[in-house]
Amino acid sequence: MTLNTKKEHDKIITPSANRFLGKSTGVPCVYILKCCDGTLYTGWTNDFSKRLKTHNNGKGAKYTRSRLPVTPVYIEHLPDRSSAVKREAAIKKLTRAKKLQLIGSNINEIH
Repeated sequence: MTLNTKKEHDKIITPSANRFLGKSTGVPCVYILKCCDGTLYTGWTNDFSKRLKTHNNGKGAKYTRSRLPVTPVYIEHLPDRSSAVKREAAIKKLTRAKKLQLIGSNINEIH
């Protein structure tokens, strides 16, 4: 599904994803974004709301810049930066199928 406008993108962010917008400041988390072309992008941040806006404004990762808009599909909060960086690296090594299983799991805080 290709979304051509920010309004179309905002409509698909689920209410459960919205609860993280503005609440993750200072709390390290790993996230997976679904890009408009269906691919998945994994990252970590201390401020999820700010990072999501950065991605969707075309100023985030080079990978997501040409695949806008992006939608959060997975969030996992961790106790510290080190844990978040390690978890991000582990998730990036997973196959797409394993990432989709993770998105559907009870670890995912968006559900």
